[in-house]
Amino acid sequence: MGSKAKADGVGIFVVQKWGDSVVSVERHSERILVLKMILGDCLLNVFTVYAPYSGKTKRMLWIVVNGGS
Repeated sequence: MGSKAKADGVGIFVVQKWGDSVVSVERHSERILVLKMILGDCLLNVFTVYAPYSGKTKRMLWIVVNGGS
């Protein structure tokens, strides 16, 4: 998974014993990644987000996070 155009972005490590519990990995952008896992009888959604501290990129990220286009 990842982008061939860029080498940066967010990622997440999952310990090997939980690897079979991963049901999906969704990359919403190079800054937002959602991992879904089944642990016992629970669905766990893990969000990893890189949020810059300031500037245009920060404003654009929050638009995406809030469901805007």
